[in-house]
Amino acid sequence: MVSSSSARRPKARVQHHAAPTVDLSAVIMAATPDEPRVLTVRGQPHQLDGLPSGPLRSEHRTLEAGLRTWVAEQTQLTLGYVEQLYTFGDRDRAEADIQGGGHALSIAYLALVREARPAGLAHAAWQNWYGYLPWEDWRNGRPKALGVIEPALKAWARAGGKTLRQFREERIELTFGFESGTWTDERVLERYELLYEAGLVSEALRDAQKPVSSKVRLAPGQPMALDHRRILATAIGRLRGKIKYRPVIFELMPASFTLLDLQRTVEALSGVRLHKQNFRRLVEMQGLVEETGEITTETGGRPARLVRFRREVLIERPAPGVRLPRLR
Repeated sequence: MVSSSSARRPKARVQHHAAPTVDLSAVIMAATPDEPRVLTVRGQPHQLDGLPSGPLRSEHRTLEAGLRTWVAEQTQLTLGYVEQLYTFGDRDRAEADIQGGGHALSIAYLALVREARPAGLAHAAWQNWYGYLPWEDWRNGRPKALGVIEPALKAWARAGGKTLRQFREERIELTFGFESGTWTDERVLERYELLYEAGLVSEALRDAQKPVSSKVRLAPGQPMALDHRRILATAIGRLRGKIKYRPVIFELMPASFTLLDLQRTVEALSGVRLHKQNFRRLVEMQGLVEETGEITTETGGRPARLVRFRREVLIERPAPGVRLPRLR
């Protein structure tokens, strides 16, 4: 039985939106002993750097097959192992929403490679990822970028009034640790998203279709196409966590290397300086490497012993990662 009130209720207007599109993006990472790198592409000289990406098409047998196809076309790079990173589904992640196209799903993948020279149809280049997220690099002390970010975030917190101020201040402290001096290297995405919410990165203004005011000091760092800086932040946080419990660092190292090269590569990825003696002690105690019997004189100082990853450790222990004995 239908009540008279419900019978008189007007029918809800059904909003018809275009079906979601699916975009595949690859965060391809490499590293040298001093620089963490991400592979970027740029279709035209005036465009922003972006990640190798493209839409999922009917001819792609799987998501991963589609990703590999786009990477090969844009960079001439054949990927080895890749893992799915995250799926983003915000309506404002791409131009599709601005044009009335509805949601655009972005499925991101992470790949670690030993650096190779890309030479695809689009301009492809390895870039230092701290050029996009400079506040994440603490190797030479407190990043200069925080000198802009800290007062801007605190002003944003105050602007929220009594209702939001405490909540915002707690979030700022949790992600950046300005007062406690505590820096959690894995909170890369949380820090970027907080800056986005506060309107301190150009992507936030672009997505809101607001002009950049001369009164606003944006956080330093190069913007990226679409939401690719957000995806990059997600990948860096994931990698920083993984190197502590899985030997993924060795996927970025050459067949043989010195312990100093290994330490500097870990430092480059984590963005912090490590205690040399403690780091070597941990690596040797965990049995992560073995000597090759060779030495190198390319260090610029005394000859250094060359080591290689000892693969037996994968069977011996469930979590053979590289811990981070930081300098205080």
